[in-house]
Amino acid sequence: MFFYILLFLSISSLWWYWKTRDGGKVANLNGKYIFITGCDTGFGNMAAKTFDKKGFRVLASCLTETGAKELQAATSDQLQTVLLDVRDSNSVKKAAAWIKAKVQSEGLWGLVNNAGIMGPTAPTDWLDIEHFREPIEVNLIGLINVTINMLPLIKLAKGRIVNVSSIGGRLAFCGGGYCPSKFGVEGFNDSLRRDMKAFGVKVSCIQPGLFKTPLTDLAKILKEKEVIWNRLPPDTKKQYGEEYFQKEAAKKEKFSKACLNTDISLVVECMEHALTSLHPRAHYVVGQDAKWFWTPLSRMPADVQDFLLLGNREKPAVSHRK
Repeated sequence: MFFYILLFLSISSLWWYWKTRDGGKVANLNGKYIFITGCDTGFGNMAAKTFDKKGFRVLASCLTETGAKELQAATSDQLQTVLLDVRDSNSVKKAAAWIKAKVQSEGLWGLVNNAGIMGPTAPTDWLDIEHFREPIEVNLIGLINVTINMLPLIKLAKGRIVNVSSIGGRLAFCGGGYCPSKFGVEGFNDSLRRDMKAFGVKVSCIQPGLFKTPLTDLAKILKEKEVIWNRLPPDTKKQYGEEYFQKEAAKKEKFSKACLNTDISLVVECMEHALTSLHPRAHYVVGQDAKWFWTPLSRMPADVQDFLLLGNREKPAVSHRK
């Protein structure tokens, strides 16, 4: 009995210590500069509005002039926008120079690498290299390029870097360039976190599950997939069967409804914790699907992963899968 009481007290003490440590906040953050990429819509848009209200001096990048104007109209005069295409090195360098002129000797407290795209998602033998290139250019190469250009300013402030990855960086749930790009983000994030510790810079990675944003717009995803399907050689279509696309689309719609999270503020809350906590976490897993399905599944044997994931896919007509 004494052993169980001691075990209970030990676990309770550890839990209390973790909660207390997790809740500590950095003082005097009001007016600090943070730079967020991908603010036209989704996570980045909500994050820019939220941090603006909380007193940060938000520097928000948008891909389009329309996105920038709409964000500017919905926020205070303190928030400033800049047009940025993370695929374009010149665009990244111009944005970095603009930010440097804004922050000057104060440096940049926070960088939130949020810009990202899904890209075409389809079986690998439907795709060519260009289908893979764009999501990798945006989600991985662009993220690395932005980070490298901002590092001197972040080191100056002993600030924070928050990389938005995905549960797709732990488990490849679809074909195409999205998951490879997010696996790359995970690797870059981990090496960057270790490299920056000596400089007082803290690096965190956010791993959202499936959230309702323009990136996960199922109608758009299926439309892109249908375009690819319609261009396939007759031999490939025959291998999959003429009814494959419609049956697969129906399964995807059903699975999406079961997994999709609607409250994107949960992701922004993780960004805020990573930027303001005395002890930010290395990884933030966000969303019920991520916590209770994708993350546990990512730690299971490959045979279990394949069984569950393939069970939610339509079999090709010539499938030898049992």
